[in-house]
Amino acid sequence: MHRPTDGGRPPWRASVLTLFPEMFPGPLGLSLVGQALKVGLWSLSLHQIREFGIGRHRAVDDTPAGGGAGMVMRADVLAAAIDNARAADPDLPLLYMSPRGEPLTQARVRRLSGGPGAMILAGRFEGIDERVIAGREILEVSIGDYVLSGGELAAMVLLDACVRLLPGVLGAEESLSQESFEDGLLEYPQYTKPREWEGRPTPDVLLSGDHSKIAKWRREEALRVTREKRPDLLEGRDKRR
Repeated sequence: MHRPTDGGRPPWRASVLTLFPEMFPGPLGLSLVGQALKVGLWSLSLHQIREFGIGRHRAVDDTPAGGGAGMVMRADVLAAAIDNARAADPDLPLLYMSPRGEPLTQARVRRLSGGPGAMILAGRFEGIDERVIAGREILEVSIGDYVLSGGELAAMVLLDACVRLLPGVLGAEESLSQESFEDGLLEYPQYTKPREWEGRPTPDVLLSGDHSKIAKWRREEALRVTREKRPDLLEGRDKRR
């Protein structure tokens, strides 16, 4: 049973299957996301995969079929761990953090944060048996074109991105709509005090008090920054129109 928060919404649920549950909550226990965890805006359940290992030594992996370096996590072990976790949270989408997965975009993050939560499988070694991906309908998700030692850090990235969008987590929620990727653009440059630093002044328009001019400047700067740093975003944006 998942109790509703003070706002009437049930806590957003994160469920992680891992060989290293001691890594959590890690950075997710700090700052605004950590405070949201403490007050119950979201919950974190950890499942030790090794509890479902084979034999006296609780083996979770074996040599790859066909030969090759490294070890592969067993389908039967992972299926047992997944089925056990799903018994508690049957409605959560199941994700596997993998460099070959679909890119983790802001649009996907927003969809996940708007749902009941996410169940994440954090793999290790050379990966997991392909049969469990198909057998348990797992969606592979990637946080970038590089390889980590395991899926735990990638899972934390996904969870942080989702939790910060939940109502009540951030103090200035209206700023979310102006962040990078929310409108298909990168965010405009930000400035604060002092007014001038090492000969570099804050743009006069930001100090003018004219909100329409400020909004226009920010829009133009967002387009400029996106054009310079990520022109691919503009191409994708044009195709969606």
